[in-house]
Amino acid sequence: MNNDRGYWGLWLGGIVCVLLVLFAVLVWQAALHYQAKTPSTPQVPVVASSSLPILYEYIEITGSCGPYFDGACANLRTGPGRQFAAVSPLRNGVVLKVASTTVVDGHTWYRVGFDGDIRYPERVKSGWYVSGDYARVFYDRGYVEDVSGRDATTTKRIVINITTETLTAYDGTTTFMTGPISTGLQLTPTPLGKFYIKRKMPDSYMQGPVPGISDQYYDLPGVPWDLYFTDQGAAIHGAYWHNHFGEPWSHGCVNLSPEQAKELYGWADLGVPVVVER
Repeated sequence: MNNDRGYWGLWLGGIVCVLLVLFAVLVWQAALHYQAKTPSTPQVPVVASSSLPILYEYIEITGSCGPYFDGACANLRTGPGRQFAAVSPLRNGVVLKVASTTVVDGHTWYRVGFDGDIRYPERVKSGWYVSGDYARVFYDRGYVEDVSGRDATTTKRIVINITTETLTAYDGTTTFMTGPISTGLQLTPTPLGKFYIKRKMPDSYMQGPVPGISDQYYDLPGVPWDLYFTDQGAAIHGAYWHNHFGEPWSHGCVNLSPEQAKELYGWADLGVPVVVER
């Protein structure tokens, strides 16, 4: 009987020891966890993403052909690979929105997206893809608009003279840039008057005819660096398809070289006044 009591005493004592060890382990792990969660130096506050502008991915075509298809051209293709059919050649200066990215056999391909509606969507008969070999990636806010009126506090202004075919951008009394342009031809003149930049977007898919403005057919994907200043669609933008800057050559818009258009786009804000004069 005494032996039984000794046996049970040892057994209970062993259980108590095991429980004490387990309790000590749990306390130790909790202490480590608390230490890991508690920084030794103050944390930098995280800025909420909602306070930052949303940026979209775009590509600018480089290393391709010139305005008159001089040199080897990159191509829009119906799929992500050179085995897919070519849709059309792409000249230097084209800017396109990226819808998605695909890597095939180690090569990057970009599927093209669009900012805004397409006037003639039936002309886009397949997906459009561009090789990353001809693309410079950048990020932009994309389509931004303000129709509330000119920002009276700005010191910037853009003056377009359709007689001399020049554009000059001022910040106060300082000239930011000046250069040759191409305004509207006789049948599609650029409107005269005082306007302001209503809408900005790094790319536009411009198509004609445009009812009430032009009855000519044209199809120009990726028109770069667009500053719209009328409700009818007149804009200052880059033109990658000609080099007739200094003489009328457009369907009513104001054409700059893609390089100067990019510079102006980065400088000009929504609401900047635009004066079109003779």
